[in-house]
Amino acid sequence: MERKMIYLCLAHMSEDGMEQKFVKEAFDTNWVVPIGPNIDVFEADIEQFVSRGIDARQVSRKVVALNSGTAAVHLALLNCGVGPGDEVLVQSFTFCASSHPITYLGAKPVFVGSEGDTWNMDPALLEKAIIDRKAKTGKYPKAIVPVALYGMPYRIDEIMAMADTYGIPVVEDAAEGMGSRFDGQVLGTFGKYGVLSFNGNKMITTSGGGALICRSKEDADEIMWYATQARDAYPYYEHTAIGYNYRMSNVCAGIGRGQMTVLDQHIAHHKHVQALYEELLKGVKGIHIHKQPADPRYDGNFWLCAATMDTDVRVQGQENAYKEVVKTAVGGAAGVIHAVSPAITDCQPNENVEALRVFMLGKKVECRPVWKPMHKQPVYAGAPVYTNGIEENIFKVGFCLPAGPYVTDEDVRYIVDCIKEAIA
Repeated sequence: MERKMIYLCLAHMSEDGMEQKFVKEAFDTNWVVPIGPNIDVFEADIEQFVSRGIDARQVSRKVVALNSGTAAVHLALLNCGVGPGDEVLVQSFTFCASSHPITYLGAKPVFVGSEGDTWNMDPALLEKAIIDRKAKTGKYPKAIVPVALYGMPYRIDEIMAMADTYGIPVVEDAAEGMGSRFDGQVLGTFGKYGVLSFNGNKMITTSGGGALICRSKEDADEIMWYATQARDAYPYYEHTAIGYNYRMSNVCAGIGRGQMTVLDQHIAHHKHVQALYEELLKGVKGIHIHKQPADPRYDGNFWLCAATMDTDVRVQGQENAYKEVVKTAVGGAAGVIHAVSPAITDCQPNENVEALRVFMLGKKVECRPVWKPMHKQPVYAGAPVYTNGIEENIFKVGFCLPAGPYVTDEDVRYIVDCIKEAIA
């Protein structure tokens, strides 16, 4: 029997079909719009989930369901007062959705490099950037955006302490980190806002979609206002601000309601897959699975399992790496991509990492490069960056392995066997 493709992470529906039940209810009751009972319940379910581990003396969080995690970043920054000419400190080692919304607002991203344990924003570089930007521009950046890379918690205690010292709000990009915790508290509940994503490859999905975690009903109401075209209270359409069409539909929220019933199972499965990779790759020379810090406060969801490969490891087909231009988007990316003429750029994975990707693809295994640092992207050429080079070095040697709900123990063993075969 032909082996099926093993993707990094694909959405998995609940076994009892709750998603279909709630979607059917939306159609049966004609709530096929960006309002309705599914949205109300879905938001309440998320609020209950993210409030676990928060000190009872704190105000419980409010959640606004949106049509993407990118929209959540955009509206969070907007409500932090970010506007034309402002600067926002953002992690460089991330997906473009963390930084692009900064530019939507006419502001400028200032990229902050990573530290080697979590691969996330380095607090020391963050403070250096805050002080230096104040000296250069006469004002502090308007927001700080740390990212839970592959679900790994960032050094949130140090980042929040620094944010409090300088009076800068934190927008936590926990799009990849739903259910990840630091010291028992869910990521996205520490800062002024927390961003979640329900894209088709995340911990749970609404087919597309996202949400913004807010600290108060007042903040949530303001976000909701902007997300529904910013209409004022008149019997006709009156607008005193530019709004956006960012609300989640009741149909998508129905999928989300069903997905919330299996979220804990998904997180447990990802952790199990990570532990199995750690065990099976332990004796493979030159391959190093990325682990979370030994500090018990760190509790990642391991959305994707990441690893690095030593530069001297030889991979089958390495001599052919980057000899041909890629014709389609790597990593299952949707949409249209622009054709390119050179097969290489000035910052790319090592030849053995690219050879491993190609080898594994031939074995029906998706083995994707890690995120390319944003400050090395052509679109951000010239943007300020504060780095120690760690994220650039990881990009050259790093790769991601499948970890989603469809990935079985047998799949993990097969994947590890394929890696061993590739470097034999």
